Amino acid sequence: MLPAYRLLGGVELTLSELLLLPPVLRVEAVAATVLTVVFVAYLGYARRAAPTSSCGCLSARATPVSGRSLARSGLLVAAGGLAGLATGGWLPALAGQPVAGAAVLLVELAVMVSLSPELDPSWLLPLRRLRARLTHPLRGGTGVPLLATVQQLQLSDAYRRVAPLLRSDVREHWDDGDWRFVGHAARYQGRLVTAVFAVPLVDRDRDAVRVAVVDDATWHILLS
Repeated sequence: MLPAYRLLGGVELTLSELLLLPPVLRVEAVAATVLTVVFVAYLGYARRAAPTSSCGCLSARATPVSGRSLARSGLLVAAGGLAGLATGGWLPALAGQPVAGAAVLLVELAVMVSLSPELDPSWLLPLRRLRARLTHPLRGGTGVPLLATVQQLQLSDAYRRVAPLLRSDVREHWDDGDWRFVGHAARYQGRLVTAVFAVPLVDRDRDAVRVAVVDDATWHILLS
């Protein structure tokens, strides 16, 4: 099947070049809009019929169809519709106002990247690691040291229940009201997930600790 996938990728690349490069024709914008509408319908069907199937949109990384994938495709439909209403091409507009045009393109690129779960390992995970380093994982945000929270956590039934799934030490933490939330990287049924523990800041009872295992790709709770 690999040659077939490469052929399909080549066809998609050729279509995208024909749609982007001059001369700009209204029929090109209409064709782009129709293609993206069809793709949105496909994603909706795939999410309903096979929720765990991979989108395969931007990389070979297995990433189930999520709300972010649908939002990204919806924005592409809107962009195609706006292009159909435009009176000129994007190259003359960019040449006429290069600074504003470049800023708009950068914002669009940032939005598309943020709505693409396939690209999370390239920017979101490094950003989380940087945040963990800058905030110092062994220092809590309240008067309760994080080390005390970790000790309470590791003695709890919730921690022992998911300990075999964990693949990292404390990766991130934050306080919300009377609770401290602690995140660990984990793997569950072959998926990359995050184990989020809720530890009370006041109550030292180990039975009060709660845990939820969240899919990194879809943000769905898989275990709690």
